[in-house]
Amino acid sequence: MAIASSPTGRVERRRAAVVDEALDHAVALMTTDGVGALSINEVARRMGIRGPSLYKYFPSRHAVYDALFARGLALQQAAVGAAVADVPRGAPRIRAGAAAVVRWAVEHPALAQLLYWRPVPGFEPSAATFAPSVDEMSDVRAEFAEAVRLGQLAPRADSDETVRLYTVVLAGLISQQLANQPGVRYADGDFSSLTDAAIDLFLSAHTP
Repeated sequence: MAIASSPTGRVERRRAAVVDEALDHAVALMTTDGVGALSINEVARRMGIRGPSLYKYFPSRHAVYDALFARGLALQQAAVGAAVADVPRGAPRIRAGAAAVVRWAVEHPALAQLLYWRPVPGFEPSAATFAPSVDEMSDVRAEFAEAVRLGQLAPRADSDETVRLYTVVLAGLISQQLANQPGVRYADGDFSSLTDAAIDLFLSAHTP
């Protein structure tokens, strides 16, 4: 005998569906008109509802950006997780993770701009939304430490400074590609196609 779902469960599913649809339209709008062009009223119009109705789900424009940041971060981390799942620890996983980050950014330019640039004046992700990014950097830091332990990298690579420089390399590849060749595939980009070479060059500076 089937058990009917509770009213609370149905309301939550309905709310999640509305939020997902709104974010889908928001990404489409940012992709065509720019990240700063996001408008709650325009998103609502594309959904076939009135602007005030959407404020029940997002109290402000920045709340939409915060939800988009969370979505982008989750998608990026899922892509990286899938890319490194079967890769040996240490330097090989660092390389695979770097390529996954740049590839994801090229394939999701609107969300990538929100994650890696500051395209919206006054917007910063909330502490709760940004927390997974902090955890991600801890994982990257641990991978560098593991590469040192395995003898793949020199002891000096086990440092916060090295990890920060690693993020600078990735952010540079992403920014150059998105700024100069928007819409070009990862493998074909003048800058994104240099990802493997850039990471190898970076790691070679920390060879034992």
